Amino acid sequence: MALLELQDITAGYDKNVILKNLNLQVEKGELLSLLGSSGCGKTTTLRLIAGFSEPMSGKFLFDGKDYTHVPLHKRNFGFVFQSYALFPHMTIFDNVAFGLRMRKCSSSEIQNQVMETLELVDLKGYEKRFPKELSGGQRQRVALARALVIKPDLLLMDEPLSNLDAKLRVKMRVEIRKLQQKFGITAIYVTHDQEECFAISDKVAIMNQGIIEQLDTPDRIYNRPNTEFIAHFVGFENFLDLTSAEGGYTGADGSFFRADAPQKQGRLKACIRPEDIQIAPLGTDVPNRLDGQIMVETFLGKRYQYNVKTALGEMVVSADQEHIYHSGESVTLSLASNKIILL
Repeated sequence: MALLELQDITAGYDKNVILKNLNLQVEKGELLSLLGSSGCGKTTTLRLIAGFSEPMSGKFLFDGKDYTHVPLHKRNFGFVFQSYALFPHMTIFDNVAFGLRMRKCSSSEIQNQVMETLELVDLKGYEKRFPKELSGGQRQRVALARALVIKPDLLLMDEPLSNLDAKLRVKMRVEIRKLQQKFGITAIYVTHDQEECFAISDKVAIMNQGIIEQLDTPDRIYNRPNTEFIAHFVGFENFLDLTSAEGGYTGADGSFFRADAPQKQGRLKACIRPEDIQIAPLGTDVPNRLDGQIMVETFLGKRYQYNVKTALGEMVVSADQEHIYHSGESVTLSLASNKIILL
């Protein structure tokens, strides 16, 4: 049985419905990320789980118990905010100790747990400083320590690294992942950064307009998107309208393609990444052939990108510098059969 389960959750603000019959399960010890663009419902989902709001309908179960209407202060959940939400007038020690004091822990227990947690996040020796005296990365580690010190049953993180520079974000996401795995903490992580999300997560739920379009491991989402929306989201740029035929699929121009996937029937859409298309001089005998003309060539350092006009629409191709093609040149494309995804 899943540790956390959302059942047919509908939620929003006033008459503005954001989540629509949302269902979600999170296993114990798992780090699940909610990924999507602004307004997709990921933060609303996190706030509902945290207890900042209640659903219009549906049920929230945690460890087999109904948490739908359990108040915020009775949920032993740690929360890391995007803005850190540290108390500026309190020392680092007092910021981290806040949750323990709210739970009326003893002074000796507070002293021991705060110092252990500060050492855990590499901030031992900073306990007498104030937030304004720390860097952005250090403040984020304080926020993480404050969430961890209460030994939460669930750790919730809302865009925790978005205020950091790119290099520090990479370092901090590794630190968060190490701590989460070390203690086996069940965690939900909200972000709009695909790379960050895929690097840190056991599972990813990609959200779109209040629903989960796909929930799976990062590698399966990246390599096997279920829908056109997911394919666009994870970087597929080439889409083809195909019709099933004996042994493969045909395009509107009569071109024939084989795909190393179970045969689907009728009309369907397929996609393929730019790096999975080979480019060759016009007339080259290649499998899954599609002829076209280069509209734009773009130098990207190690590789060239070609925008190629074909009878099936514009194709984006990424190729090395072994042979350079130029705008206006007619070429033949070969679509790798094991890289064509049928949506």
